[in-house]
Amino acid sequence: MTPHDYGGQMKKRLFVDTIMLSAVLLLLTGANGHAVQPPPVGGDLPDFELTIPSDANDNAYLNLPGGMIAFGRGAFKVPQIKAPVVILQVFSMYCPHCQDDAPNVNALYRLIGNNPATKGKVKIIGIGAGNNPYEVGLFKKHYQIPFPLFPDANFSIHKKLGEVRTPYFIVIRIQPDGSHKVVYSHLASFGDPEQFLNTVIKLTNLK
Repeated sequence: MTPHDYGGQMKKRLFVDTIMLSAVLLLLTGANGHAVQPPPVGGDLPDFELTIPSDANDNAYLNLPGGMIAFGRGAFKVPQIKAPVVILQVFSMYCPHCQDDAPNVNALYRLIGNNPATKGKVKIIGIGAGNNPYEVGLFKKHYQIPFPLFPDANFSIHKKLGEVRTPYFIVIRIQPDGSHKVVYSHLASFGDPEQFLNTVIKLTNLK
């Protein structure tokens, strides 16, 4: 075999290997892209667990089944919250938009509590993407967040939620049997709290 023939075969093999590698990467990218889509309206919330809060006020707010706490269960799923509607905010303490939006979300919390159609029926929770318990605690304290916040230090929940940018808001409607559907899935601030609450009421058919 001449050097020219050997070089030609090597180039051909490298070309084939490059094509095969590109095909594999394309498949992986496609599969990953499909797997990490944000929860669509009309679909279910991805399956994940949150640690039961140690704070008594947060526990009372979530109104979890009594046995979960009494028997020492350490985790729960969002549809187990005893409320017809849950608003889930994906945030990060390092996100400037989340910091700016914190007073707006607090205002929404107060509006919910002052509206007979939503008081006790709509709950808000926050998940800190990439934030550990200490960071979540700092954010909660600094912005005086009145609802439960949960750390997601390793991004495991964030990945299941489609690796969304922050802030991201998801609203789910929970039926008495625990089944649920996503009725709102949106990136960025929801805008005016009163208008957003009216939207939530309409989307979830609260009365």
